[in-house]
Amino acid sequence: MRNQWIAALLAVLLMVGSGCERDLKDPDKEVKYTGPTMENHDVTTLYSDSAKLITKIKAPVQQEFETGDRVFPKGFYVEFYDAQGKLESTMRGNYGKQQPGKNLYFASGNVVVNNLKKQEKLETEELYWNRNKAKVYTDKFVIFTTAEQRLTGTGFTANQDLSRYTISKVTGVFNFEEE
Repeated sequence: MRNQWIAALLAVLLMVGSGCERDLKDPDKEVKYTGPTMENHDVTTLYSDSAKLITKIKAPVQQEFETGDRVFPKGFYVEFYDAQGKLESTMRGNYGKQQPGKNLYFASGNVVVNNLKKQEKLETEELYWNRNKAKVYTDKFVIFTTAEQRLTGTGFTANQDLSRYTISKVTGVFNFEEE
């Protein structure tokens, strides 16, 4: 009886001992999660200076990543306000990304910037907006439309309200007045 009792105990110990055996895996070879650490919906972000609204950003989805990057996978819309608090220009894109350390935004896919006061419009496929410098720029093809003319070119730099701009490699129809 005592031998049966010892045999049963050894059998139980063998089963328990073999169940605790683990395969140790190299953590460097494990698949790491690279997706967003946070996702927000219907986001509105306001930037102000001396209690005056200067910029409003709206996005249906905003994702934040471990790197600090913010991504707007369903696009974003930006409103720029003048010193009197009046809406002066807007920007939208089908996709956006922000590098927070630089306050640099990237917009792509049907990017449109409108100067509402002068009724001017910039269209391109990719555009950078530097929030600190209040500048927009691209090295891609652009279409710039004013009340009098439509200019095209490759490369563009401007104030975010389009009040001063430079188009590189310009093409289009130009209207000149003789004096």
